[in-house]
Order: sequence, then structure tokens, then C-alpha cells
Amino acid sequence: MKRTIALWCIIALFGCYSSLQGQPRIPYLAKQGAATQLMVADKPFLMLGGELGNSTASALAELDNVFAKLQQINLNTVLTPAYWELIEPEEGKFDFTSIDAAINAARTHNLKIVFLWFGSWKNSMSCYAPAWVKENYKNYPRAVTESGKPLEIMSAFNQNNLEADKRAFVQLMKHIATTDKEQQTVIMVQVENEIGMLGSAREYTPEANKLFKADVPKPLIDYLLKNKKTLRPQLFKQWETNGFKTKGNWTSIFGEGLETEEFFMAWHYGLYVQEIAQAGKQVYPLPMYLNAALNSRGRKAGQYPSAGPLAHLLDIWRAAAPAIDFLSPDIYDPGFEDWLAQYHVNGNPLFVPEIRFHNANAIRALYAFGEHDAMGFSPFSIEDVAEPEKYPLTHSYNMLQQLSPLLAKIQGKGQTNSIILTGETKEKVVNRGNYTFTFTHFFSLPWENNKDVSTWNETGAILIQLSEKEFIVAGSGVVVTFGNTRKDGTITGISSIDEVELQDGKMLPLRRLNGDQDHQGRHLRIPVDGWSIQHVKLYDYK
Repeated sequence: MKRTIALWCIIALFGCYSSLQGQPRIPYLAKQGAATQLMVADKPFLMLGGELGNSTASALAELDNVFAKLQQINLNTVLTPAYWELIEPEEGKFDFTSIDAAINAARTHNLKIVFLWFGSWKNSMSCYAPAWVKENYKNYPRAVTESGKPLEIMSAFNQNNLEADKRAFVQLMKHIATTDKEQQTVIMVQVENEIGMLGSAREYTPEANKLFKADVPKPLIDYLLKNKKTLRPQLFKQWETNGFKTKGNWTSIFGEGLETEEFFMAWHYGLYVQEIAQAGKQVYPLPMYLNAALNSRGRKAGQYPSAGPLAHLLDIWRAAAPAIDFLSPDIYDPGFEDWLAQYHVNGNPLFVPEIRFHNANAIRALYAFGEHDAMGFSPFSIEDVAEPEKYPLTHSYNMLQQLSPLLAKIQGKGQTNSIILTGETKEKVVNRGNYTFTFTHFFSLPWENNKDVSTWNETGAILIQLSEKEFIVAGSGVVVTFGNTRKDGTITGISSIDEVELQDGKMLPLRRLNGDQDHQGRHLRIPVDGWSIQHVKLYDYK
């Protein structure tokens, strides 16, 4: 414990020293109300991101063109791999050519970088481990399933594996500190990628089997006791069902079954990642997070990547790996709104580091920032956009660029909402103060001809409260009508609607929307495939 306290004191002093020298602190996390914000140059930074496809960052000659395209999509942040196999092609010999190429391309195009450490695990597998690790499987052993099958997955129970990964990661962080501390192009790091065991819920190496039969470690028991009232439901239920025991092996504490095996495996993945992240932060303490391949489609642990940084395992990961700042979802399945709610819980800030490449991401980005005070949003394989000027996310990010200073100022203060509409969910009501806002899909208008709801675009908007009767609505494909919660006959009307743009946080009117544009004072509307920021003032009458 004393060693851990000393480490975090060193990290804190590192940041303070930078400030005392007249340089902004290196990127860090800070609380504002209920939100956690990423601070870059001591200012809140909302990541309008995109993640490169797995191999794009290795095509060094193409990076400048790729980053130029990303700038056209209005990104401010690129999530890009850092490949262990390229960084340490020979044991103990390091080559940071690919890292420098990405940093230089980002600087050229005024973009920030989040590096994704493809180390021991990428999508569960160890495909990015160097050849000298892969080939020497006796020194760097693999995970084994319950049936005894070895996998292309480095064992989390082997010290050689851990030390090799940790050494390379530390060298990466040292290089970033040396080359980027002043310019701060690199603002965050993802440690590993979509960690998880496949084929079984846990490993069955001799080391793993021995530890599974041993007592549950005291630090985990202490965490459970301290956080008993806020534990995630599955973990709480398993512990409760077995009598809230505080001493015994894993099955004694949590019962027999896949759930317990997954808890055990998550704990040991967490210990492994903790050592890597902690060692990296000792040399350059950037914020660090984990991403998760989700437990979806009715699959069981081992069918999905078991024991990864999943929402139901949040407590175990927090207990095992405190050097990791937060957990994040990679979203490829339906249920977008529910996935966000599962991760934005118990103080875990929301960051969407990876989501399936889709036109609907333009609306989903608005939802993440407006409904969950998101730290950032990042569709996968973003370089695949064919025509940046026509891509919906380009327009959505343009609006979010304008709104970012305002959002950064009010995050965590409960002044925003967001909604998503589809052919199935055509209407949603939001209450703010004394007012009600009824959002309906643009195709619900009686004069619209598109009645085949299966073809309706995913539309939506972000709602921002400026004062008691002033609001911003920004989005696409919505119609908004206004009411109130009073029960005295009061009627709410539209005082004015202006289409606006924001420059450096200041609102500039573009045109007054009245007459036909607000249906003679009946509603605010933004067409499908249209993108608009509108400033509305309400009034009441009887």
C-alpha cells in the first residue's frame, strides 16, 4: 500500500512540476459536477474521434493522406494502433518509426492521438505479439481451455509474458514522453485491446487451476465490503446467494458456474494489466483506459471474450487495476442506448472508442455527448469514408465542434438531453424545468410521403438549456413541439427561433425561422439529411 501511495504521489508531482515550469500539465482527467473530463493544455477536450482500421497505421507512406481525409471529416482525435510486433521486432531492440509517423501526421493536420496498445492481446488473441514471443511458446506460454487446447492467446498467469509486454509498453511511454511532452499530440492510451478468454470462461493452465482453488485475495474481499451498496447486480447476486462470505476459495465465495470462473479470470487479467499500466504511468502518466468486446447475442462467457472489461465486471476490474482510469464499450450490436447506460455508471465516464462504421453514428455521437456527458466518440475504420463532404458524421462533428466550448462548460451540471428516433420509436418526450419537449421523427409530418417506416433514417438531436426559457436544439430529422407541466391552463408558445452558428463559444444568428419555417409558430423542425443548430426562446400565455 505504501508503495502504491508513493507512486501516485510521484505521478501527481510530475503534473505539478510541468505547471510550475510554465508548461501546461500533460493530459489528465478532472471532475466537473457529475462528469469526468479529459483535460488537454488544462482545458476540457471533447474527443470527436475516429479509429483507424487495424493495418492502416502500418502503411507509413499513406498516413499523411489518411490524416488529411480525417481532418476533412472534422475529427479532432485519431485512435491509432501501436503495434508491439513493429515496435520490438527483435527482443530488446526497439523501433518507433511507426509511432513517430503517426504523431507527425497528426501534428501536420492539427489532430490529437490516442494510441491503442496492441500488446499481449488484440481481440482476445495474441496476433500482435512479436514473432520471437509467438515462436518461443515454452518461455511465453499460451492459455489453455478446459479441454486442454492451447490457444493463440498469451497466458495471463505467466510472469515472462507479463514482463515482456511491460518492458515494451514502458519503452513506448518513454518515447512518447521524450518526443511529445511539450506538444502533447498524444492525449491518452488504451492498454491492450478487447481482452478476453475464448473457448472457456477461464484459463486452465496449472497456474490458473492452482489459483482458482486458492482463497479469493483479500484486496478483492476488502473492495466488496467497502463498495457493497453499489456493486454491479450480477456480482452482488452471486456473492449474496453464497451468504456474503469473506473467506474461502472462488467457488465458496461466489458459487459454482461460469459466472465465478469469469470473475476469477477478470481478476487476473486485471492484475496483469495493472502492472503494465502502472509501469507506463511511472514514466509518463497519461490517462489510460480499456475497451471491451461486448457480451451480446445471448452468448455465454468463453463464447464471447470472457472476463474482459465488461460492464458487469466493472467492480472486479476497478479492484484489480486501479491504474486504469475507466472502461469503455466497443459497440457492434443493436441496443446502442442500453450499452451506453451500462457503462456510464458508478462514476465510470463514458467514452465510445469503437463503434461499427455506419451513417447512424452521426446521430449517436450527439446522443453520447448530450445524454451521457461523453468524453469522446470514435467510429471504427473511419478512413473508409468515400466522400467526406457528404458523410453524415462530417456534419454532426461540425456541429459538435461549434458546441464543444459550451458543452465543456456545462458537462456534469444536468443541462443537456439527447434523443434518438427511428421508424419504431417515432416520438420521445423530454421534461426540462416547467417545459416539455416532444420530439417526433421528421417523416411523421403529414406532408411527408415516406410512409415505409422500415426505411426511416435514424434521426435525433441534442437539447441544451441556456436559461429558464432559452434552449438550443441541434440535430437532424426532428420536429419539436413545446408544452409545459403547469395545470392551470397556461399555454407555451414560441417567442423566436434562430438558426445559429457558434464561434469560440459565442452564438451568431444566421437567419430567423418563422412563418413556413416554424409552421406559423407551431414547431421547430430540422429535415432529414439536414443539419442545424437552432436557438429557441419560449413564452407562456393564457
